[in-house]
Amino acid sequence: MRPLVAAGRVVRMLTHLMHGLWIVNVRWQRLTPDQRHATVGWWSAKMLRALGVKIEALGPAPTTARLITANHVSWLDIAAMHAVMPEARFVSKSDIQHWPVVGGLATAVGTLYIERASKRDALRVVHRTAEALQDGDTVAVFPEGTTGPGYPLLPIHANLLQAAISVGAPVQPVVLRWHQPGKTYSEDAQFIGQMTLMASLWRILTARDLSVRVERLPLIETQGQERRALAELLSERLSAALPPPLPPRDGSAA
Repeated sequence: MRPLVAAGRVVRMLTHLMHGLWIVNVRWQRLTPDQRHATVGWWSAKMLRALGVKIEALGPAPTTARLITANHVSWLDIAAMHAVMPEARFVSKSDIQHWPVVGGLATAVGTLYIERASKRDALRVVHRTAEALQDGDTVAVFPEGTTGPGYPLLPIHANLLQAAISVGAPVQPVVLRWHQPGKTYSEDAQFIGQMTLMASLWRILTARDLSVRVERLPLIETQGQERRALAELLSERLSAALPPPLPPRDGSAA
C-alpha cells in the first residue's frame, strides 16, 4: 500500500510544482508584496499537504523586520517555515539555485545564495543580509550550517548573526521538530550524512503520519550584543525548546 500512497503523493507534488512555476513565470510580476507573501504561504502549505505532512504553528508572529534563525533537519524546512512565515527571505547554499524547478521557485521568492566553502562569499552574504534587514525585509538562516537529526542541536555558527547586530535588527529563534506518532523526532524527515535527495524524498513519500511543528520563540534584541555571545544565547534558547526523545519502546530510536 505504501508505494500506492507514494505514487499519489508524487502526482500531487509534481502538479503543484508546475503550478508554482506557472505562477512565478506568468503572474509573479503583477503581484504586490503582500500578495506575493500570501501566495508563498498558500503554496508552501499546500506542498506539505501534497506530501502528506501536517503542520502546526506556535508562538508569536511579529511583523517587524528580523533575522529568523532555525534549526535544520530537512530540505522541506524552508517549505515548513514559509507556510508559517511567508515573508521570510532565506539564505541558502548556492547549489539550490541550480536544482531543476525548485531553483527557479527559490530565486523568485528572493533567496540569498551563499557559497559555503568561501569565506569571502560569506562576508558578501552578511552585507547583503544586513542591507535586506535595513530595507525592512525579514531574512531566515540556518545557523547550524548543515542539516542535523533534530536532537541534539548542532553547534551554532555566529557569522551571519553579525548582519542583525550591525543594523540593530532583532533575532527570532524558530524551532522545527519533525515527528510521528510515538517518535519525538522523525527519522523519515532527516536529510543527513550521505543520504541523496531522491532517497530522502522516497522516505517522505512513504512516511506515515509525518508532522512538523514550527515554534516561534520570543525575539532577542541585538543592540550591544557580540556575535559569539549571541550565538551562545541562541543555542541555549533553541536547545531548551527541543524536548528529549521518548525512550524507545522496542529497541528502535525515538
